Amino acid sequence: MSATMIKEFRLPDLGEGLTESEILSWKVAVGDTVSLNQVIAEVETAKAVVELPSPFAGVVTALHEQPGTVVEVGKPIVSFEVADDGGASPSVAAPAGVA
Repeated sequence: MSATMIKEFRLPDLGEGLTESEILSWKVAVGDTVSLNQVIAEVETAKAVVELPSPFAGVVTALHEQPGTVVEVGKPIVSFEVADDGGASPSVAAPAGVA
């Protein structure tokens, strides 16, 4: 049985000192399964329209902002349910230590 966890995607810094972006449209909906780097939203900065790729593979659990909303960099915009792979690293590292 594989465990899952919720991860939030925060609006990234899209460069050139921009501090906010407007959500133009969502390319996904709650319940959709997305792959890593799949385009999930289209946002507009003061300089350009940008497609945002998903930083996770998983299931969309929440869209935190509506289209037309101006969002500050760092604010959560979407949540995903992803496989919890946090346990893999310690189990690999343990045998490498002194027994």
